[in-house]
Parts: sequence; C-alpha cells; structure tokens
Amino acid sequence: MNINTLIINAVIAALYFVLTATVAPFGFTNIQFRISELFNHFIVFNKKFFWGIVGGVFLANLFLSPTKVDLIFGLTHTIISLGITMILARYITNKHVLMLVNSFVFSFNMFIIAYMLKVFLHLEGTFIFLWITGGISEFITMVVAIPIVYFIAKRINLKELIS
Repeated sequence: MNINTLIINAVIAALYFVLTATVAPFGFTNIQFRISELFNHFIVFNKKFFWGIVGGVFLANLFLSPTKVDLIFGLTHTIISLGITMILARYITNKHVLMLVNSFVFSFNMFIIAYMLKVFLHLEGTFIFLWITGGISEFITMVVAIPIVYFIAKRINLKELIS
C-alpha cells in the first residue's frame, strides 16, 4: 500500500468516525440512521477504499458502541457486505445501479447486527423485527447517500483518488 492510499484511507476512517460520533448513541440500536454509511458507497468507485471504511467502522465501534462485541459483529457486517459488492462490481458496471445494489446488500446483511442486538444487548422485539427495522433504516440511509456520493464523485475522481 503506497503512502497516498494509506493517507486517503486514514482520512476516510477519521471522517467515518466523526460522522458516526454525531449520531451516537442513537446509531447503535436497530434504528441506525448513520450518515457515515455513505462511505460504504465509495467501494463502488474503488476497492482500495475498503481499508478506510473498515477502519472507520473499527474506530466507531471501539470508542462509541455501548458494547465491544460490536467490534466483531459490526466489522463482520461491513467486511461481508463490502466483499459482496466488490464481487458484484465485476458484473455491474453502472455506478448508480451498483450503489443501489450495495444499499440492498448492506440492508439485507443487517441480520448480523440484529443477531448481536438480540443475543448480546437483549433488545426488545424479535430477531425478525430487529432485522427488518435495522435493514429499513440502513436502506434509507444508504439510498439517501447515493446522490451525495454521486455529487462527491463528480467533484473528486474517487476512482483515481487512490492508486
């Protein structure tokens, strides 16, 4: 990893952390309207953003989450979701479509977070309820983020920002 890639990923991780901190502690329940989730769409433009996104999730869950088990489940959710989107990017070349698919992937995989909330935090409601509410809030957040990320991508070439 060259120094430019390292610095850009560190900035992404820091921005993810700061934006997550603005909604903490509300961003750690089954309703998670975290604007920081917009960085998940950066993977659509360049897979080298992976480490910055994962680093941001790690920092946010380490310092802001009410439970440290979120380090395992939050990171697992992010790594699996980003990995699926990176695989799908081989077949889906339209960035708008891929960001929408990415939104579905992250939302569907909220079952990982729902499991953590039910088993480790003993949140009220059934696993299915926690999964659905978490998935819907994730989907709304990520769909709202699509035009924001597209606007950013028009101003900053996210594909070539990291080499």
